[in-house]
Amino acid sequence: MPKTIRELADELKVSKQTIQYHYQRLPTKKRQKDSQGTNMISLTAERIIRDKVAKPSVANTQQTGSKKVTKTSKENNELIATLRREIEDLKSQRDKQLATKDQQISNKDRQIDHLTKLVDQQQQLQLATVAENHQLKEHVRKLSELSEPSSSIQKRPENDKDDTFSNNINSSQAKDKNNKQEEKNASKNKTNNSWWHFWKKLKR
Repeated sequence: MPKTIRELADELKVSKQTIQYHYQRLPTKKRQKDSQGTNMISLTAERIIRDKVAKPSVANTQQTGSKKVTKTSKENNELIATLRREIEDLKSQRDKQLATKDQQISNKDRQIDHLTKLVDQQQQLQLATVAENHQLKEHVRKLSELSEPSSSIQKRPENDKDDTFSNNINSSQAKDKNNKQEEKNASKNKTNNSWWHFWKKLKR
């Protein structure tokens, strides 16, 4: 059954970096990954790694001492390089995410500015409409004030004309009445004079 690098390191009682170092030097076809992308060590790869990290015999200890130091130093350098690459990858991902966020924020800012301008234009339009309505009302009020005296002036001559016509009729009627009265009195006086002269002649 395949093992993880940590599992094999714990089993062999070596560092995880040591197993990682030997794992990376395996042929590509012998390196495996699970569905989550974790490095997995097959039985064949495990045997190879075990041979490489197995403790040397006492006879070879002194001979390989310097080699171990060199290998350890090399492992550390490779581990540092790997960590640096991972850090660079993380930085690149972070920068891309920040750039995307900055673009989204910039788009939101433009949308907010556009909406703010629309609101300002709407408010200005409402204010202009209110002012125009006020001016129209004031104009209508002034026209109403100007039309009221004109109407009264036009109506007054008609009333005066009616009064003058009525006075003329009354005056004419009175004049006719006076003329009739004078004619009646004159006729009466004429009759009286005729009788007086007739009476006077009889006395003679």
